Amino acid sequence: MSQPNLFRRFAAPAAIAAAVLLQLAPVPALAKAAGIALLTLIFWATALIPEHLTALLFFLLALLFSAAPPDVVFSGFSSAAVWLVFGGLIAGAAISSTGLGSRIGRHAAAKLHGSYVKIISGVVAAVVLFSFLMPSSMGRVVLLTPIALAVADHFGFKEGSKGRTGIMLAVILGTYIPAFGILTANVPNVVLAGMAETKYKISFLYGSYLLLHFPVLTLAKAVIIAALIIFFYADKPVERLEQQHDHAGPLSRQEKILSATLLLMLTLWVTDFLHHISPAWIALGGAFFLMMPGVDIVSTTQFNQKLNWSSLVFTAGILGLGGMISKTGLDRIFAAGLLKLLPLAQQQDFSNYLAVSLASAFTGLVTTLPAVPAVFTPLTDSLAQATGLKTESLLMMQAVGFATVLLPYQGPPIVVGLQLAGEKLSSAAKICLPLAFITIFVLLPINYFWWKLLDWL
Repeated sequence: MSQPNLFRRFAAPAAIAAAVLLQLAPVPALAKAAGIALLTLIFWATALIPEHLTALLFFLLALLFSAAPPDVVFSGFSSAAVWLVFGGLIAGAAISSTGLGSRIGRHAAAKLHGSYVKIISGVVAAVVLFSFLMPSSMGRVVLLTPIALAVADHFGFKEGSKGRTGIMLAVILGTYIPAFGILTANVPNVVLAGMAETKYKISFLYGSYLLLHFPVLTLAKAVIIAALIIFFYADKPVERLEQQHDHAGPLSRQEKILSATLLLMLTLWVTDFLHHISPAWIALGGAFFLMMPGVDIVSTTQFNQKLNWSSLVFTAGILGLGGMISKTGLDRIFAAGLLKLLPLAQQQDFSNYLAVSLASAFTGLVTTLPAVPAVFTPLTDSLAQATGLKTESLLMMQAVGFATVLLPYQGPPIVVGLQLAGEKLSSAAKICLPLAFITIFVLLPINYFWWKLLDWL
């Protein structure tokens, strides 16, 4: 047995044994919570054991250590994100079983027919444009992932192939990371705007936000994401003969019902500013309808055998970890400690800009991205006194920071998409890490000069 495999086999039991010993030792509760968080994040980042097992290990250790109350540890199961994943799994099973996914995939693939470069570039461009239409990044991922799987099948990319992984990453990363430059398209943007309005009476305008962030956070990152996928997951599309000569007939009864259901869900998602119904409850309602007796788009057998239940455990684990970190105050302690280390000074705009942006980015490693504005915004007054920069500029620097995704687990939509697609966190990390490197050393300086040109610094 190789050394890495041996390490994987004994990693979790060793962690549990260490937990038992530490539980008996006089270690402060906050230190125990920090240790659990660090261990969990290391396991997720390195994939030493499957992601859902790491989530179960987190539940076990958090309860064994009494790091947080059970309702906090298991809070992920009552969150909207888990039920959005559940609805997405049902919708994905329905799209696959009815043949609607293959039909949509053929039509989409016809527009992308040609080289692998054209396929990946076209997919990224399409999902970025879709970000302007549909506000919820979770909803976009849930809706587009099954269609992307059908597109991958059309081009002959089998499970485990580079081409299949490339198309899935183009959809998942393309619909989330570039959307940070569009005010309404991602949750952290909306949280930041809400907190700026509440705490500082500063209202973000859609157009000014787009002008400030779109060139670098959206356009440049979309191009780089496509380029990295083409480089790391290069493959050659092979359209299957039976698909080349397949002339699809009229929609079946099940396809018509499913199409109407998906159209209704999409309409409700896009118009959530009118009815204020969570995208998760829309997905849950759609899932319930598709499984109803008499409709039977997703049968009981498919429900029991075809759904990826590990994805629900994994998602709940990530959200529970975030709840524990927030409950214990680890996020605030980390952010405050990080700020003390920053080289902030008056009249040093470039170094201040880099320091604040990077602090926001690295805070996301501990809190996950949606929580960064909640942790970082209250520190803006202190930052303004230390740097002399405008409050609005400092708030916008947060967006530059939390748009820098260092590891996939930071973004819940990325996690959800990977689970729905059956892809590993390590596959996305292969794109996220070099993208973050390019962002820090190339895009952040370019963005600084763009802001100077617009008189934001």
